[in-house]
Amino acid sequence: MQATRLSIPDVILFTPKVFGDERGFFFESFNQQRFEELTGLKREFVQDNHSKSQQGVLRGLHYQLPPKAQGKLVRVVQGEVFDVAVDIRKSSPTFGQWVGATLSAENKQQLWIPEGFAHGFVTMSDTAEFLYKTTDYYAPEFERCIAWDDGEIGVVWPFQQAPRLSEKDLQGLSFNVSEVFV
Repeated sequence: MQATRLSIPDVILFTPKVFGDERGFFFESFNQQRFEELTGLKREFVQDNHSKSQQGVLRGLHYQLPPKAQGKLVRVVQGEVFDVAVDIRKSSPTFGQWVGATLSAENKQQLWIPEGFAHGFVTMSDTAEFLYKTTDYYAPEFERCIAWDDGEIGVVWPFQQAPRLSEKDLQGLSFNVSEVFV
């Protein structure tokens, strides 16, 4: 597995070594020891989530505040998404900046999004199935949402038409009034 630190170095893109032939393929999608070696982090993953979305569905920008902050290791097993992480750590030199990566069943890449980041994605294919591991349990009382189209953050989403949003995501707050990490 190869690890690439993105322009916000705490966000890491993992590219697995895939073994394939005419029968199909095999790859190790997660190895705790290798994760720790590549990231320098010791994290325990406590929950796995699986979602399916139709084309144009945008989920995010979600995060949980301490003491229930979540790190996420995300990947796509069917279809393609454009995945985004926004640094919401006030003490960080990259506070308010974002990075994005295309994750797909084809490229089999994964993205590590540490605690202190808001996360979202938009489905680019007809449908996409999205899997992610989290470092803490879902805690709705600590969950927050920043507006996907916040002008201060300025995420450049790769679509032409307005995305399809949940009621919760329609209520996302602007970045300048959102609760963030210290």
